[in-house]
Amino acid sequence: MRWGLVPSWVKEPKKFTLLINARSETVRDKPAFKNAMKRRRVLVPSDGYYEWQDKDGRKRPFFIHRRDGQPTGFAALAETWMGPNGEEFDSVAIVTTQASPDLAELHHRVPVTIAPDDFERWLDGRANDVEDVMPLLRAPRVGEFAWHEVSTRVNRVANDDEQLVLPISEEQRAAEAPKPVKKAAPRKTTPEPEDEGQGSLF
Repeated sequence: MRWGLVPSWVKEPKKFTLLINARSETVRDKPAFKNAMKRRRVLVPSDGYYEWQDKDGRKRPFFIHRRDGQPTGFAALAETWMGPNGEEFDSVAIVTTQASPDLAELHHRVPVTIAPDDFERWLDGRANDVEDVMPLLRAPRVGEFAWHEVSTRVNRVANDDEQLVLPISEEQRAAEAPKPVKKAAPRKTTPEPEDEGQGSLF
């Protein structure tokens, strides 16, 4: 699926702002999400996610994951867009909610995570209507998730390896510290010679 939900009623997807997140507080009512919330609820499996925090004047990345190390399922909504010439693609958005007090240290919003016991309840749009699943759209319990700082290598999409989720070492942190900017020395100016009334070609 494409990242960033495009509602089925959009006429020109290229001109539509992609909807990456759906707020749990308004997901029942927003025209872009209400149909998907009824019938196209999905799960995005994940080991964790990243969040950035301004620290010492720099944005530092943190990896957030379940404290028990188990994978999680993010609540998400999907849509299928079909164009007039037979074009078709699926897109998805993550449902977010107000962060629990501990996770609010990093960001005031968090992805909604669905517990394994509730997977079927969330996914079954035929048996469970919107009101049945709204109680699932809550923040993780305090202490359920943990986090640690990781290398700024995660900021480059070209980097894609297991090192990106490991805690940053002191050596890495020192290597990634911003280098002091050297101030340019003031330029010395040569005083203009007095004009003796004789023009010069040079």
